[in-house]
Amino acid sequence: MNDEVRKEIRKFALQNAFEHEGKTQDKIVLSKILGSKPEFRTKVNEIIGEISEVVFSVNQISLEEQKKEIEENFPDILKPKKKKEEREGLPPLEGAIEGKVVTRFPPEPNGYPHIGHAKAAIINVEYAKMYGGKCILRMDDTNPEAERMEYHAAIKVGLDWLGVKFDIIKNTSDDMELFYEKGIELINSGKAYVCTCKRDTVSKNRKERKSCKCSFRDIKQNNQGWEKMFEKFKPGQAIVRFRGDMKSDNAVMRDPVLFRIIDEKHYTLGEKYRVWPSYDFAVAIEDSNDGVTHAFRSKEFELRKDLINAILDALAMRKPYQGFFSRLEFKGMPISKRILKSLIEQGKVSWYDDPRLPTLEALRRRGIKAEAIKKFILSLGLTKANTLAPFDALESFNRKFVDGDSIRLFMVHKPKKLRIQNLPFSFVEIPNHPTKDMGKRKIEIDENILISEDDAKNIKEHTKIRLMGLGNVTITKVNEELEGDFVEGVETKNIQKIHWVPQKNSHKIKLLIPHQLFIEEEFNENSLEELEVYTEPHYLKLKEGEEIQFVRFGYCRKDSQNQAIFTHK
Repeated sequence: MNDEVRKEIRKFALQNAFEHEGKTQDKIVLSKILGSKPEFRTKVNEIIGEISEVVFSVNQISLEEQKKEIEENFPDILKPKKKKEEREGLPPLEGAIEGKVVTRFPPEPNGYPHIGHAKAAIINVEYAKMYGGKCILRMDDTNPEAERMEYHAAIKVGLDWLGVKFDIIKNTSDDMELFYEKGIELINSGKAYVCTCKRDTVSKNRKERKSCKCSFRDIKQNNQGWEKMFEKFKPGQAIVRFRGDMKSDNAVMRDPVLFRIIDEKHYTLGEKYRVWPSYDFAVAIEDSNDGVTHAFRSKEFELRKDLINAILDALAMRKPYQGFFSRLEFKGMPISKRILKSLIEQGKVSWYDDPRLPTLEALRRRGIKAEAIKKFILSLGLTKANTLAPFDALESFNRKFVDGDSIRLFMVHKPKKLRIQNLPFSFVEIPNHPTKDMGKRKIEIDENILISEDDAKNIKEHTKIRLMGLGNVTITKVNEELEGDFVEGVETKNIQKIHWVPQKNSHKIKLLIPHQLFIEEEFNENSLEELEVYTEPHYLKLKEGEEIQFVRFGYCRKDSQNQAIFTHK
């Protein structure tokens, strides 16, 4: 063994001893050495003796002597360690300046928010927080055909539940006059034109990379066409198109739509406007005008990056940095608004809060915690790789949040009666949590209790079982009903432990168990299992929404006095 390794052993021993009131241990120093020098993992026998000698030597000297030796030979140990900034999977922002970062989350109020919305909102809000900046919530409400106040409200409720906070809240439609101003500017500079071709013709020309006759109109004709869009033209008769590049390999750049006519009542503005900006035009103007420094969106919008930049260049407006991330979906749980709406209309799911769905309302009702969603999303980072996660990946995060606050209750399915002779008491008190002080609950009992059929099947005559929280019972009879004698004494090892509920005041509830909604492309007709179960009367005292761990079954959320929803194991 060379002197460098001996010195390293001494350093680790002194450091650990100094941090723990002057004493260290062989195994701690060994683990640190193997961590810093993995090549010694095959030579443990060669270094363990040296480690033992050093540990014994260090433990013999006083804390003051340890500190003095550290100051002389290993001063770096005493230097204050820089606290690492926690980014939880999010990489540093390109071009970010502390205090100057502005991000935004622009959901369209055309459906209920889902796990994908949560990812976009959390990434944007967390980046703003990281750099002491601001995040804007901007409702992208410029398509009155698809948008409704119901969806607007649902998005706000979902974001509030997630606990994401925004510095500025606005609607894209607040800036309609600005869009008109910029639209006229593009027309007058010859960078946009009014197109009156039929939709099929526009589509065909774009596919064939051919300019239409409308693109050759002069500025005066385009201004006249623009004015007619507000009064004369009907929906579909005229659009404003950006003069991009009809030969471009990026189809988005082939003279895309900037404005179209929609004669539908807007949910807040009514019939004030009928000429509405496209998403691409509105988001370009808004991001630049709102001071957004970093604009993030899901990667299906990546091809639109060139268009956003081209629009802003044409208007000589500031361009934000554009970043992209993968959409987030769970396996077998589609987030498509079209699919979700169809499932509801067909009666295959009850509503957007159906616990089989990936909507925020459904996740909340199922018992998934907002904090778990945030941790899960940040653990994924900012990857552009497709994220089709198994639901149990989120469950593992959620388990950490629900375990400490979940009251433990007994619950039986397909109950079998057990009659106990010689029961010496009329109630028991059971802790509500095995490790946390959450109080106790009192269960009144008599000789008749219920156990689950699955447990009853494994019970034989003359065997002893342990009724959790109650005591030992020797089984004397096994028929349709079971009988047994209560046995005084301490808990016996290697004995079957089972849960139970009192027959006289057990409470019957329906337990919903959600399973994967789609298997491959097929709807799973068995995706919602319903069990009739019996639980303790204490269930009735719990508030709606409280998380429960049914012992030996799993975590569930109280949905109502007569129904609970299975969250996960």
